[in-house]
Amino acid sequence: MARLLQDTSKFHPSEWYTANRMQRASTESQKSRSECVIAESWRLVDEIEKTTQKTQSDVNKKIEQRREEIKFWKQELDNKLEQIAHETEVLLTFKNRLERALEGCKEPLVVAQKCLLYRQRRVGIDLVHDEVEQELLKEVEVLQGVIALLGRTLEQTNEQIRRNRSAKYNLEMDLKDKFTALTIDDYCASLTNDTPHIIYADNAMKLEGNFVSPEDWIDFSNINVEKADKQRNNSLALKALTDSILSQTANDVRKQCEMVNIAFRNRVKEVKDAKHKLETFLAMVMDEIASQEKNIAALKKAIADKEGPVKVAQTRLEARNRRPNVELCYDTVQCSLMNEIQEITKNIQRQDALAQAETELKRLSCRQLSLEEEIKVKENTLYIDEVLCMQMRESVYINNY
Repeated sequence: MARLLQDTSKFHPSEWYTANRMQRASTESQKSRSECVIAESWRLVDEIEKTTQKTQSDVNKKIEQRREEIKFWKQELDNKLEQIAHETEVLLTFKNRLERALEGCKEPLVVAQKCLLYRQRRVGIDLVHDEVEQELLKEVEVLQGVIALLGRTLEQTNEQIRRNRSAKYNLEMDLKDKFTALTIDDYCASLTNDTPHIIYADNAMKLEGNFVSPEDWIDFSNINVEKADKQRNNSLALKALTDSILSQTANDVRKQCEMVNIAFRNRVKEVKDAKHKLETFLAMVMDEIASQEKNIAALKKAIADKEGPVKVAQTRLEARNRRPNVELCYDTVQCSLMNEIQEITKNIQRQDALAQAETELKRLSCRQLSLEEEIKVKENTLYIDEVLCMQMRESVYINNY
């Protein structure tokens, strides 16, 4: 019995009490730690919830701010796009005006060159470098200068239209991207914790692709806006310049065309006056020729009328020279006959007026031919200037381009 009580495999009651106390103490300690963990967990959960809500609220605000920022730049880009598109349409109108102006200069230039060519057909003294030719040459020079200027302006306009379209393309591409980004951010703004089909995206945190800084993002759109503004301002300046050029060139061409027409009218009047004077001179010469012909006829008749008396006197002398012997006397009859023949012969010889009259008639005939030829020259000039040139120029009309 004593051995049973002293068995070392059994615990002492004090040990049992001690073990129980330890179990209780351990349990209470574990329970206390667990309660602390639970309290800490609830505190942490509450803190995480508040932090998450705050963070999500901040993200929502930033998304909203970003949407407003995109909308602002989208509106700016829309305004610039509308402006540059409008200016491009205006430049296209000016381009058409320039093309019409260039086309409109072709006919006047051809007409002026034809007039110069036709006027080379003038002959004689009328082939003169007159005021008409001077004004025609100036007209050709003006038209060629205008065509060159309009051509350069058209090239500038085409280049400006190309630049405008380049700026417009950049704006459109930027707007397209802004629209896509705004659509995406609108979708993001609409998402809530209860939105169906939201998923985990583990790869979303990877910064893949060509991300840019907010400053670069602003600079990109700002550069597009500034480029559009620059091209718009260039378009406005070119438009004003082109409008001035079109107006000035039309006035210059119209003014020079009128100068040529005035020169033609003055020249035609001058040639007509000269032709009229020549015709008057021709009529005078014709009258003088008729008078001279009558004078020559009278002179010839007068000479012819002296043939009878000369023949009678010479026949008498011939007969009396056959008187015989002493009868061949140089009597008063013989002396009178000799004097008569000498006087008539002398008078006939003194009538050199016939030769002068015939010479003058030849000169008058030459003057007639010269005047008739000169009148033909004037008629040819009038046909060239009045019929060929002036009638052709009637079809030329300089419009406001």
